[in-house]
Amino acid sequence: MTTPDTTTTPAEHSPLATAHAQLAAAVRHLGYDEGLHANLATPRREIHVSVPLRMDSGEVRLFRGFRVQHNVSRGPGKGGLRFHPDVDIDEVRALAMWMTWKCAIVDLPYGGAKGGVTIDPRDHSRAELERVTRRYTSEIMPMIGPDTDIMAPDMGTDERTMAWVMDTYSVNRGYTIPAVVTGKPIAVGGSLGRGTATSAGIVHVTEAALRQAGERLEGTRIAIQGFGKVGGHAAEIFAARGARVVAVSDQYGGVRADDGLDVARLVQHVAATGSVVDFEDADPVSNTELLALDVDVLVPAAIQGVIDETTAQHVRARFVVEGANGPTTTAGDEILAKNGITVVPDVLANAGGVVVSYFEWVQANQAYWWTAEEISEKLAHRMVTAYQDVAEHARRDGLSLRDAALTIGVQRVAEAHKIRGLYP
Repeated sequence: MTTPDTTTTPAEHSPLATAHAQLAAAVRHLGYDEGLHANLATPRREIHVSVPLRMDSGEVRLFRGFRVQHNVSRGPGKGGLRFHPDVDIDEVRALAMWMTWKCAIVDLPYGGAKGGVTIDPRDHSRAELERVTRRYTSEIMPMIGPDTDIMAPDMGTDERTMAWVMDTYSVNRGYTIPAVVTGKPIAVGGSLGRGTATSAGIVHVTEAALRQAGERLEGTRIAIQGFGKVGGHAAEIFAARGARVVAVSDQYGGVRADDGLDVARLVQHVAATGSVVDFEDADPVSNTELLALDVDVLVPAAIQGVIDETTAQHVRARFVVEGANGPTTTAGDEILAKNGITVVPDVLANAGGVVVSYFEWVQANQAYWWTAEEISEKLAHRMVTAYQDVAEHARRDGLSLRDAALTIGVQRVAEAHKIRGLYP
């Protein structure tokens, strides 16, 4: 069976090519026909917009924006908004597709969506970023809403960005609508636990994977590539749970300490300097070197495609827990499997963020807010249950965790699609 065509042909090692290859493998395993495969592979709708920005200097610059709703058979679209200079439509399509499977794997009543603006937020003032956000929101407004497509923070955006999106949408509708976005500040309808949810989910599935192997999290040696919103919080939670975080890195470089980094002091160092580089009592390590360290668990939590046919050959960790979206290419995945390395895939490992986003959306719709303890307990239950379902499916059918997770996600979406039927 061939991969269905889309409006562009993705590059061989692009995120979209990886997403298509993963879907094709699941479709083959499930025995679906080409018509259903094409429906599952093709975005339901997408929009390309021009986003003019009046700079603080008075100059006007033009940026490109995108929003893709990949599938809405199980419910409204759900997915982040990314501000990054390399954002393009194929990347957004891939991320939206992964969100579709991710929501289904953890059994949320959502479909997958994603958005992005091709802009480097580091080059702009807060006022400029607010104007970009509000203009982008106004341009895509016909596609979004609390019952159609709900945004959340992603790379280059944060809770403040979501507050601007919510306000722009609400002002245009004439009343406050908190449920149009998740990941908002608490003061305007955000949820407790949302800021660390993705990281906490990573820790939950890591512990579940270790437990299945007869091991404990305490004392486990962990390396984390990426020390931002996901990797940084994950390092703190791992350390608090007794694991030994021996190496971390960011876009500028990395540090390692074989006896374990003092994560609390490292967080203070990053707050003061903007990077993990030059942290005292640690040795320097590059991002590439970090991937090859002799550790128990490797958490790639930065960008996609870092574990490829070259770097995968040097990975020595026994477990790879994917904190980022698409950090392992198809070729890299094959090498890791050949070398006996267990990969907990992104569509499961980093689903904690969308799980608590769902909790936030539910709370906003009810206008009733849960305690931090309730959210923490519900998140742990959802993540561990999803991991157990995937692990059991993998054992029963002789699949990798990635293939098992994708098969579960694709099957649930396809079932909803078939039950709803075609109109007209």
